[in-house]
Amino acid sequence: MVKISASILAADFSDLKGEISRVLPYIDEIHLDVMDGHFVPNLTFGYPILEAVKKLTNLPVDVHLMVTNPDDHIEKFITGGASRVTVHYETCYHLHRTISRIKELGAEAFVSINPATPVNVLEEILPYVDGVLIMTVNPGFSGQKFIPTMFEKIKKLSSLRMSKGLTFKIQVDGGVGNENAVQLAQLGVDILVMGYGVFKNEQLPTLREELLKLKDSTWRT
Repeated sequence: MVKISASILAADFSDLKGEISRVLPYIDEIHLDVMDGHFVPNLTFGYPILEAVKKLTNLPVDVHLMVTNPDDHIEKFITGGASRVTVHYETCYHLHRTISRIKELGAEAFVSINPATPVNVLEEILPYVDGVLIMTVNPGFSGQKFIPTMFEKIKKLSSLRMSKGLTFKIQVDGGVGNENAVQLAQLGVDILVMGYGVFKNEQLPTLREELLKLKDSTWRT
């Protein structure tokens, strides 16, 4: 089944409890975009927000580290309750070591690539990761428009997964909403990260129903 990962960067932080409660029936997990103001231009939240979210819901929490020094933060986020940690190919000098460390600490290990980074750079790490996150906007801000050429990039990754007989999940983040979520799922995406597409979307219940109809699609194994 295609999962919806709700990026709280788009939520109203003056009522985070109410915001999560409002969308809870339609989402599968919470997505935390951790930005350092260095690797990406924006500065967001860290450990205290993870702690707060864990008090508000039992849903899995997906921590996306958009930082220049991800290895310095992995253990604290996992011990704080993160179910998954995503690091960027562009910031990891020893990616296999980092992925292995995430798994050793008991979390799912995902690797992310920016829009300008080609899929083929991941070929050697794919057998070791639990998933790949394709950024479909340039990371740093919520509410950006989906980059159209990312459809072809997702197709390449999906084909690579099939040809190599691998089982890693495909996740996309950026500009995902009513107009493209179903198409992305049909291309092989397993997890849709949505910020505005969750918290600013009056059609979220309808979109959820449309995605649920795909659960018996024959291409999924």
